[in-house]
Amino acid sequence: QVELVESGGGLVQAGGSLRLSCAASKRAFSSSSMGWFRQAPGKEREFVAAISWSEDNTYYADSVKGRFTISRDNAKNTVDLQMNSLKPEDTALYYCAAVRAISGSVAYTRRNDYNSWGQGTQVTVSS
Repeated sequence: QVELVESGGGLVQAGGSLRLSCAASKRAFSSSSMGWFRQAPGKEREFVAAISWSEDNTYYADSVKGRFTISRDNAKNTVDLQMNSLKPEDTALYYCAAVRAISGSVAYTRRNDYNSWGQGTQVTVSS
């Protein structure tokens, strides 16, 4: 288990932007696939974006493609999620997740692939 701490959530109007950040322990971050997931009230936790350790592979849910960008700074052990053109349906609790990958170019998109999770940060988009 590793420690993941999210920050950057808040209340924003539709069309606005937010940047989420996740800080991880160095041990957790090394060689890890990092992902962002979200969970709206009454719904299951769903995949949002993922990035490989090598940063050469990124994946996005269709619902956020073209609006969200995932990035990581391996020197600072952080992974960010830049969210633009936010919609009310993006309202959810956003979680950062980590798992050591089989290789540096692998990024996982399934919730069950991850074994470390943060506590979540709330994003609320008003219409």
